[in-house]
Amino acid sequence: MFNQALSTWYAVLKNDLNRAAHLPNTPPERRFLLMITAALVLITLALWSIGDYHSGFIALNAWAHQYPNKYWAALTLLGDERLLLVITLIIARRSPHVFWSLIISALIAALYARGLKPLFDAARPPAVLTSDAFYLIGNELKRHSFPSGHSVTAGVFFAVLMCHYRWIEWRLLFGLLAILVGFSRIAIGVHWPIDVTAGLAGGVFAAWLGIGLAQHYQWGITSGWLHTLFIIIAISAALSLIISGSGYPHVDLMVRGVAAVALGMMIYLYKLPTLFRRSELN
Repeated sequence: MFNQALSTWYAVLKNDLNRAAHLPNTPPERRFLLMITAALVLITLALWSIGDYHSGFIALNAWAHQYPNKYWAALTLLGDERLLLVITLIIARRSPHVFWSLIISALIAALYARGLKPLFDAARPPAVLTSDAFYLIGNELKRHSFPSGHSVTAGVFFAVLMCHYRWIEWRLLFGLLAILVGFSRIAIGVHWPIDVTAGLAGGVFAAWLGIGLAQHYQWGITSGWLHTLFIIIAISAALSLIISGSGYPHVDLMVRGVAAVALGMMIYLYKLPTLFRRSELN
């Protein structure tokens, strides 16, 4: 029966997670994340001291529009929680240590972003500037500007990857992607530069803290039910992107393609077809 096949599949998953937890695992070096956080905090304070909360936005937003809108729309989606959840479908099975670090770090980052947004309730550019004063791509968002949630998400996601994948080329790429995602929020006209630097700082610090907690509390690596729960959430995010799109028509086809590929790889990596074969044999 299908229930028996599912139990067998789950037992295999648990066994694989236990085996992965006992493989030699050098703790990721994360001290450099504190230096990056400090630098981003200093940049945030400098932006405030040389002007005001809105300083630098008009010039950066105008400069960004030398390049096509679809580039900024694609980059900003790398800070979208749903798309990054979808990407974890490719990471989780082969690298449960990284997956566990991402889970804890993301939860800390969510507390930071969602706690400060209603506390400050800062107005976004569309609520402050006239429509002809800047370039806007996508929806006209007006509230909860500080900090930039996409920048927090990109900061935490790429900082975790920077710690676990140690080749300098990969680290530089992940760092550059986080910066570009943050800058894209200025380019599309929904955040001030201070929102971005504060968001990246919070995300990187959440990664530093989350990785440390993941190394100390490793039970999440071997927890089959927790692993399965977050995989189901990631699958839901993929289906949401495929059905409803990203909100940016310029890149919807690409996003739906990424979600479909990630789902296909997840089916392969988790050997889901064996569930149905086993149930037929039974």
